[in-house]
Amino acid sequence: MKSKEDTGLIIREKNGLQVFFHFLLGVFLMYAGLSHLTFSRMEFRAQVPNWVPLDKDLTVVLSGIAEILLGGSLIFLPKHRVTMGWVAAIFFILAFPGNIAQYLNKINAFGLDTNFKRGLRLFFQPLFVIWALWSTGAWKAWRLKKRIY
Repeated sequence: MKSKEDTGLIIREKNGLQVFFHFLLGVFLMYAGLSHLTFSRMEFRAQVPNWVPLDKDLTVVLSGIAEILLGGSLIFLPKHRVTMGWVAAIFFILAFPGNIAQYLNKINAFGLDTNFKRGLRLFFQPLFVIWALWSTGAWKAWRLKKRIY
């Protein structure tokens, strides 16, 4: 599938693996967003750090809505995939303090009931950032744009 990058200067083909993982990321985010609003709401509330100035439930609802919109944008707005890749990466970075708070405060949620499991989970967040940047072509578009200017 040929596509024009957000830079407007680069035309390239995405490989099948990237297309698959791009779609999978969108589905994953939409599923996570729905779980924020429904069956996993209490566990997500437990991950909201105490220093967040909003009500924990409101924080979970807003982040769930953001995930649904982000996932849907990744799937249904392919012309904006590079931009949405950066937005997803930033979203994963902004969610990281919740994972750190869960580890530091020894909060059991999502089967993460030991310090080892909670610590191991911390290493997965950078993988989500990489997944977003790679699968959408955002990283490559940034590298190529940097060379042009």
